[in-house]
Amino acid sequence: MADIIIIGAGTAGITAAIYALRAGKSVIVFEKSVFGGQIIYSESVENYPAIQKISGADFAMNLYSQAVSLGAEFKIESVKEIIDGETKKVITNKGEYEAKAVIIATGVKNRRLEIENENKFIGKGISFCAVCDGSFFKGMTVAVVGGGNTALQDAIYLSNNCEKVYLIHRRDAFRGEKSLVEKVRAKENIELVLNSEVVAIKGEEKLSGITVKNKLSGEEKELSVKGLFEAVGQIPDNGIFENVCELDGQGFIVADEACKTKTDGIFAAGDCRAKEIRQLTTAAADGAISAIKASEYVDNLE
Repeated sequence: MADIIIIGAGTAGITAAIYALRAGKSVIVFEKSVFGGQIIYSESVENYPAIQKISGADFAMNLYSQAVSLGAEFKIESVKEIIDGETKKVITNKGEYEAKAVIIATGVKNRRLEIENENKFIGKGISFCAVCDGSFFKGMTVAVVGGGNTALQDAIYLSNNCEKVYLIHRRDAFRGEKSLVEKVRAKENIELVLNSEVVAIKGEEKLSGITVKNKLSGEEKELSVKGLFEAVGQIPDNGIFENVCELDGQGFIVADEACKTKTDGIFAAGDCRAKEIRQLTTAAADGAISAIKASEYVDNLE
């Protein structure tokens, strides 16, 4: 039995643990893969207040160490189900646990291109966040893959600092907003590569180029780029929580600004929550809010 169980050990989850522990609550944090979340793949973090520059791995380790020093218990276990009741029962692949409140902070997975060498160059030229990593490619040539608003916004953002931006889309028209498409077309240093897909990624220690294939003609061409920004969507993994949480049309958990879900005592924090902005700072903010509200909920039970 714990006061609060947290599912997910990314920025939101570990921040929630820190705040809950400082409120005097006992905490268990479950993580099915790697402590730290997706930020560990960022070579450098420069957009977090008061930290001028830090690697994503070091940022995550600092969070983890802080939570452990306060008494957090971390477990590498995959959560299978939450059962609501007088207490919340959390079923994992290794056992059953109980808590007075639960915070879901499972984040999202970036949709991948699923081509050879992709994993090798994540954090070494491949990025999923132009705002996070764009400044590292100032004056360089980069490529963005995708056809929605995120891809269009990324291309515009990168064009302000990069020498050239290739915007690669597998169709001949973009899914994003018309106003964004018009802004992209107005940028002289953005080159559209339509009806095309990335079929190969090249480099030694870091990304040096990609191969793009035209889906209509079959023609392939080499693009020399230092950065590849993948904006082909994000995938939440919240299906197992449907019995205790409302999910929106994309599978994100519906929770209010206090991070409360439809079930009393169950909260959602970070990128797994239905929201507009997903950044390191907003994940930390959700973690703090959810922990404060979960602690209040636990106090009111006593």
